Amino acid sequence: MKVRILSAIVLIAIFVLVFLIGKEAFALFMGLLAILGLHEFIRIRESKKTFPFMMKVFAYLAVLFFTLFNFNSTYFVYNVDYKVMSFIIFAFLLPIVFINDNKKYNINDALMLVGSTLFIGMSFNLLIIVRNFDLMYIIYLFLISTITDTFALFSGRLIGRHKLAKDISPNKTVEGFIGGVLFGVVVAATFYHQVINPQVSLVLLVLITLILSVVGQIGDLVFSSIKRYYGKKDFSNLIPEHGGVLDRLDSLIFVVLAFILFQNII
Repeated sequence: MKVRILSAIVLIAIFVLVFLIGKEAFALFMGLLAILGLHEFIRIRESKKTFPFMMKVFAYLAVLFFTLFNFNSTYFVYNVDYKVMSFIIFAFLLPIVFINDNKKYNINDALMLVGSTLFIGMSFNLLIIVRNFDLMYIIYLFLISTITDTFALFSGRLIGRHKLAKDISPNKTVEGFIGGVLFGVVVAATFYHQVINPQVSLVLLVLITLILSVVGQIGDLVFSSIKRYYGKKDFSNLIPEHGGVLDRLDSLIFVVLAFILFQNII
């Protein structure tokens, strides 16, 4: 537990530092995390079947492109040219024919690379755009994810009795879920109301923050289901007692994807 707490403190310090240094530093950091996240997706997939080397190289380049595309933008629109999208799809699917060996590279491999590249690239690009729009907004989302996860863990250990999704994540409990949401909503909504917009409707703010907190925990379960499918405890061992990038940012990814649905409301 001490190692876990120390690692968490170091992680928070790094994120706070990157938040404050500036937009460019934050964008580069998100680009690095996106590459590491894709590497973890590929690594866990390769526990069952390896990808051709060049396809992995192209995937890393593609996810970096998607993450840093128009990184100075402050508009919540992902406007990659369809020409680029077509090129990416062709680049992953056409090699199926040229490699001509389903054991080395097949349609499942191609679609996995297309999906994971777009999913990770767009998610981290959106984090960059939110940071560009307003630093306080990214802190708000970070608080939802971090406080919810932290108090879900503590609540589950203290009073957890009923399993939430035992076949996906055996340690998660209904009590932990509720405790995480309650604390996440109180802390994040208070921050938003006091720092970002004191004029916002409290009912609306609490409702949206509640939805984002719940979606974040569902995102955690989605990533847990991926690990369960591949028989892995963590995506990697990059962070002591925490796992990898995707283990730590799974809920934040879903929170920011859900936030884009509500950003014009609050």
